[in-house]
Amino acid sequence: MAGGSLAGHHALVTGGSRGIGRAIAAALAAAGATVTVLGRDAEALDAVVQAGEAHGFAVADVQDRDAMAAQIRLAAAERGPIDLLVANAGAAVSKPFLRTAPDDFAGMWSLNVMGVVHAVQATLGAMQQRGFGRIVAVASTAGLKGYPYVTAYCAAKHAVLGLVRSLALETARTGVTVNAVCPGFADTDLVTRSLDEIVRNTGRSRQDALSELTRHNPQGRLVAPSEVADAVLWLCGERAGSVTGQAVAVAGGEV
Repeated sequence: MAGGSLAGHHALVTGGSRGIGRAIAAALAAAGATVTVLGRDAEALDAVVQAGEAHGFAVADVQDRDAMAAQIRLAAAERGPIDLLVANAGAAVSKPFLRTAPDDFAGMWSLNVMGVVHAVQATLGAMQQRGFGRIVAVASTAGLKGYPYVTAYCAAKHAVLGLVRSLALETARTGVTVNAVCPGFADTDLVTRSLDEIVRNTGRSRQDALSELTRHNPQGRLVAPSEVADAVLWLCGERAGSVTGQAVAVAGGEV
């Protein structure tokens, strides 16, 4: 492994039951980390554990600060202190701007931004006390540029990168690094739902909607979740200790 073995480290992956989150959990486990996946669907999370892609799971909504903190404390007590945090949980709302309600913006903020905040606030203090930690937020190319029909999502992901860059400066001398990976449109159920929403809200055909997404990638394809997982794996490794405050695009040259 490029970043070295992760044996002896406990990793928490939010939104770890499917898509990019599950691919990240599997990659971390294969590299030797003890992995806890967190999400809202206990059955889906247990399936990840049964597949050998994680060692335990925690059920909580990342938008619920107290529930998150309680589950993280329990996971740390059962499987050891968490020193690798991958804040992956997120979702997108696809609507034309004039049909995007204030509640849509608030929902995107609550899930995509505060979900990261709650996870970091529940783990960072202990990382700093031990003098080691890796925090990776799964953002998006939507945090690096704009896209039509997802203004609320883009605004939230831009905020995630601001959080990452600021927090990296606060923690620069503590042994903790804070970075983001920014996938382009990936082959996940989130993109499938986005395609459904684009078709429903714009009247375009599904093939047109898919072509709109893939045309942004110079390679002309959706990104594989495993490709995002490889970037996260490197950022979590010992050899990435001088890399902090970065937004690593995994997008086929899009940005």
